[in-house]
Amino acid sequence: MDAVKQGFSFGTIIDVIYGLPLEERLELKGLLEHNIIEARRTEILRNGQEAKRAEKNNELMFSDNIETLKKML
Repeated sequence: MDAVKQGFSFGTIIDVIYGLPLEERLELKGLLEHNIIEARRTEILRNGQEAKRAEKNNELMFSDNIETLKKML
């Protein structure tokens, strides 16, 4: 459930979190860290899959010439 979409402002959510006991805030911190790690893993996986697809379709360009590399940017 997206609390912001449910009508709670970000500031309200933060105030509620700050009002939680320390143990609950630590648990929330751990949950958020785990969620962020999983989101990054998913992002890395998608980027890797896209790179494999691009390589398979010969869409990647390589060069050891600095001027060519600059143009590729």
